[in-house]
Amino acid sequence: MSKKESLQKTVTMASSENLLEVHNLVKYFPIKSSFFKRTIGNVKAVDHVSFNIKRQHTMGLVGESGCGKSTCGRTILRLIEKTSGEVYFDGQDVYALTKEELRRMRPRMQIVFQDPYSSLSPRLPIGEIIAEAVREHNIVPANELNDYISRVMEVCGLPAYYKERYPHEFSGGQRQRICIARSLALAPDFIVCDEPVSALDVSIQAQIINLLEQLQEEFGLTYLFISHDLSVVEHISDTVGVMYLGTLVEYAPTDLIFSNPLNPYTKALFSAIPVPDPDVKINRIILEGSIPSPANPPAGCKFHTRCSQCQEVCKYVAPRWKEVEPEHFCACHLYNDISEDASAREEMAKAKAAEEASGSSNTEGSKDLL
Repeated sequence: MSKKESLQKTVTMASSENLLEVHNLVKYFPIKSSFFKRTIGNVKAVDHVSFNIKRQHTMGLVGESGCGKSTCGRTILRLIEKTSGEVYFDGQDVYALTKEELRRMRPRMQIVFQDPYSSLSPRLPIGEIIAEAVREHNIVPANELNDYISRVMEVCGLPAYYKERYPHEFSGGQRQRICIARSLALAPDFIVCDEPVSALDVSIQAQIINLLEQLQEEFGLTYLFISHDLSVVEHISDTVGVMYLGTLVEYAPTDLIFSNPLNPYTKALFSAIPVPDPDVKINRIILEGSIPSPANPPAGCKFHTRCSQCQEVCKYVAPRWKEVEPEHFCACHLYNDISEDASAREEMAKAKAAEEASGSSNTEGSKDLL
């Protein structure tokens, strides 16, 4: 196994207490040439990501827009096919399932989308929207379907008489409750919450978060909670993963990562959390530049172009994923021990030599042309 393939493997220890285990998940989107449609590159949306989620726990996944959070969630559910890696749900390899086996597993793995309006059919009343998948997967007998949908709606705070109404007749918060009811109706074990409260105002956000917590306690649900709102993630999550440019850079229990962030990117991200006290001075870390393109990520550490603590080795060698303290994993050269530092510098010397050799050969080629 190469170093890249083994990256973050330490975090993923097979155990029956884990409902979801993700091993080195990769999703690249090919870039095609305009005329011949040949693949000329790849957008590295998810790049060797690994983590576990315990049963009835919530993992928060945070990062800047475009870092691959939503793509990661959809690839786990096999809504998008992976490039490589492994996803184990309740001990079963999701990508080894046949079409029929995957169909039988679908009810157990659900998603709540970011935009509730675009994910609801405008041509169907909400009773039919919720009932459609329940009927398809034979969750309850046909003669019990109507009562079952009424009970699910009431659990999600929607009166049963809303069944005949259409999505455009509801507010944003009510639409999100409909989306949650649609997922809950299939009796799932795992739900990917893809920024479920980002389009809602603060008061409605609190209602939806409280509803998700109530449903988790009542039905034993497991969540992957994707969000930009760090305060919400801190409130609802048991563990937190931080993504940057398709890569997981830090992972730890919520209390540990918020009290002692290790990666410079995590520190900068968390420094943006507002504190509701006018007397508290926030030491905001302002990142320079913009996030690089996932189609052409920087060599070495992907964050080195914006990091104030960047070292020479960061420009040539990707940091290794390691457990810096118990249950706290991080990928950063700042936490290398003596042997790791020596190994990284050896790799850097090789990378520099290869770069110089490539540069000299290009120069000679240019002279020949002249």
